[in-house]
Amino acid sequence: MNENNIFGRQVYLDILEKRINDFKEGYRQNIAIIGDESIGKTSLVFEFLRKFYDNSVITVYLEVRPESLATFGKRFIGVLLYNFLVNSNINLKEDLDFLINKSYSYIPKTVDKIRVILKDLEKRKKDNIFFDLLSLCDLIYQETGKLSLVIMDEFHNFDNAQAKKLYSEWSKSLMVQKNTMYIILSSSVCRARALLSKELSLLFGNFQVVEIEPFDAQTTEEYLSLKLEGINIDPELKNFLAHFTAGHPFYLEIIANLLLKSPQVDLVDLLEDIIFESSGILNQRFHNYLKRFESGKHSDVHIAILYSVSRGQNKIKDLVHITHTPKKELESRINYLLSVDALSRNGDFLKINDRVFSFWLRFVYQQKLRSFTYDAQNQKSVFRKNIEDMVGEFLNSSGKSVFQRVKELLNLFADDSIQIEKKRLKLTHFREIKKVEFTNRGIREGLVCRSGESLWIIAFKPDVLNEIDISEFARECKKFRYRLQKKIIITMREMDANSRLRALEEKIMTWDVDNLNQILDLYSRPRIAI
Repeated sequence: MNENNIFGRQVYLDILEKRINDFKEGYRQNIAIIGDESIGKTSLVFEFLRKFYDNSVITVYLEVRPESLATFGKRFIGVLLYNFLVNSNINLKEDLDFLINKSYSYIPKTVDKIRVILKDLEKRKKDNIFFDLLSLCDLIYQETGKLSLVIMDEFHNFDNAQAKKLYSEWSKSLMVQKNTMYIILSSSVCRARALLSKELSLLFGNFQVVEIEPFDAQTTEEYLSLKLEGINIDPELKNFLAHFTAGHPFYLEIIANLLLKSPQVDLVDLLEDIIFESSGILNQRFHNYLKRFESGKHSDVHIAILYSVSRGQNKIKDLVHITHTPKKELESRINYLLSVDALSRNGDFLKINDRVFSFWLRFVYQQKLRSFTYDAQNQKSVFRKNIEDMVGEFLNSSGKSVFQRVKELLNLFADDSIQIEKKRLKLTHFREIKKVEFTNRGIREGLVCRSGESLWIIAFKPDVLNEIDISEFARECKKFRYRLQKKIIITMREMDANSRLRALEEKIMTWDVDNLNQILDLYSRPRIAI
């Protein structure tokens, strides 16, 4: 298990613990854990199971594979019986017939039902088989009083089971079987959301969706400080790693481990080895990932869209001209890339979630395709210069104040829309952006941004934001006679619940460093470090 996938994940572990405790007390809330590949979903569940023990609960963990329902059914039965018998002082074998025979003296009715299901699977009977499989947990409860915790990893792979009614049968079991709790996981975020909102959306038995995100800015800084403790690395280069990886624990771990092995290695050399070289771990990973888009009727368009987005040409209205693709066809191709999680959408912007893959696509894959020579040394020199330029741009931006960074960002707004904290926001093109000094004790510096139709009033609070600050800022905003106002406070520190509530009451938006970085990402600008 990778320790980085557990670092900073206590909030998710707390959710699991609370839901399991509620389940044991008679209140069941199923959980769906979704997130990008290698973000740490499975490690999170394994860490929870490592500490969890309750003889009244049978834990059943299964990785759902692209396989037939018959194959899955036998694995499900085997895992269920193995974990039922695990504390029976029997020397267990991973043999289905052995497990069935040993279980008969404890749960005869359940075993009789298992034998019927196995015969139906041999006959390739499909109707109600999935429901019957899941009902085994209920039968065990009736015979023993033991609850079941069923964990299905990559559950979207049930799409390949060739069982048309599988999800409807699952929904039926969720409705009637109250003594089984499900934790389901998926790396196919878009498909998982669709299944949860349609196939598995129920009045009773609904899933609490927990989305695992990359580390936020603060957690990334804490992870790197702990992991690289004792290594003499420039703090600004450490901040660059946080920016480059966007807080993705998989990449943070790879780079940090390599730095631990060779503390004196140059960062550019390290990135060249893992991203540019044909044998590099990330170069191979990204080539394998891209293969799914390199074949098929629309492969050229798919690659062109991904490449354009990687270069920061990520507004949907601009891609028609860039890719020379009719709008209707382009929208269809974009929707496909969204459906397989190659892209995500934020209002009028598209984004490649994996920043390291986006960098590789732009500066390795496309550079090699477009090179006029097979001179690897020349291509390597270009790659190294791109890395050095990227580091230089980041360091240059880091030398500026947050106030200056935000002012530069506001000048990029061109009436495009985004979503921030689930609220739609139009990024107005301003005709005037000027500094303003407030008379508050806590908030002194701000910006007033005017357009033809609205006024944004932005305040900066570098330290902790409190309720008094919010009340004083609300009074300051009333001095501006403008019908349409956006009131925003930017703070670099966490707020308490009372301050958040007060801001909501005053209709003031509060942005932290992660909110700012979300917008900076859309404009391909360096992130702000803690």
